Amino acid sequence: MKHVSILALHDATMTSIDSSQQLLNRVNDFLKYQKKSNFYTVEIVGAEKNIQLNHALYTINADKTIDEVEKTDVIVIPLLCGNFSGAIQENRKYCDWVISQYSNGAEIVCLCVGSFFLASTGLLKNKKCAIHWAAKDEFQTMFPDVHLIDDKIITDESGIYTCAGGYSYLNLLLYLIEKHVGKEMSILASKMFEIDIERKSQNPFVIFIGQKKHGDQEVLFAQEFIENNPADIFTVEDICSRFGVGRRTLERRFKKCTGNSITEYIQRVKVEFAKKQLESDRKSINEIIYEVGYNDIDAFRKVFKKHTDLSPIDYRKRFIRQ
Repeated sequence: MKHVSILALHDATMTSIDSSQQLLNRVNDFLKYQKKSNFYTVEIVGAEKNIQLNHALYTINADKTIDEVEKTDVIVIPLLCGNFSGAIQENRKYCDWVISQYSNGAEIVCLCVGSFFLASTGLLKNKKCAIHWAAKDEFQTMFPDVHLIDDKIITDESGIYTCAGGYSYLNLLLYLIEKHVGKEMSILASKMFEIDIERKSQNPFVIFIGQKKHGDQEVLFAQEFIENNPADIFTVEDICSRFGVGRRTLERRFKKCTGNSITEYIQRVKVEFAKKQLESDRKSINEIIYEVGYNDIDAFRKVFKKHTDLSPIDYRKRFIRQ
């Protein structure tokens, strides 16, 4: 049997705490039905007994305080609300306990932006981490020594598990259940909670927003030109000539500021423009591809799938209302 401590961090989301508790406890219900022993003992653990969540919208009563839990097998770190820097400061009192438990063999299951707190303990240093796409830039700025993963929704390294955004944490919990109890139990839980167990990426949900908090005015001008002209056909050389900057210089500065090459940035802007058309228009897919400045339909399909993990037709099927 594994003891699970779901941390009631200050300003965590009630939903992530409650649904984690429900999902893990339901595994015990399934085992009981199969005439087997419970696998999890699940407790909500706080720095004190009463903790405010969701910007004081809720107050939760913890089963135990961290001082009362000498040994735990699994620590679940919930999602945090909004002000991550503030939440880190408010939850400093948990850091030593989490570090100590991890040193004694506890696994850490970190849900989405709960990784801001976990990274502040130093336990994610030089490790892989997945996080909500909208929090990526802020996280990288605060914790440059953590290796963010874009192409997967789950990371598993040295007893620390992290996941991508929103309700991806349910997939992480299914992953944990599979490791602990087996694939059959994970599938059963996915069916009962109606979770897409095969979801591996958050790319279909990403809205591309270029990094602009860098202070390089010429790079910013180039970004705005690309974003304001998603249907036009132009080359990297055209952009360099327009702003009077050498190609090698602009490429280097652009990559440093945005994390993308100029060509990648152009592609991502065009893909984002196409996504909006696919979500709202009745135009044919080929018409939309031509509208974003591509004459080679197959080439655009490859670029689109690279950034969304879906073909244009599959993207339309997923996001447009019939």
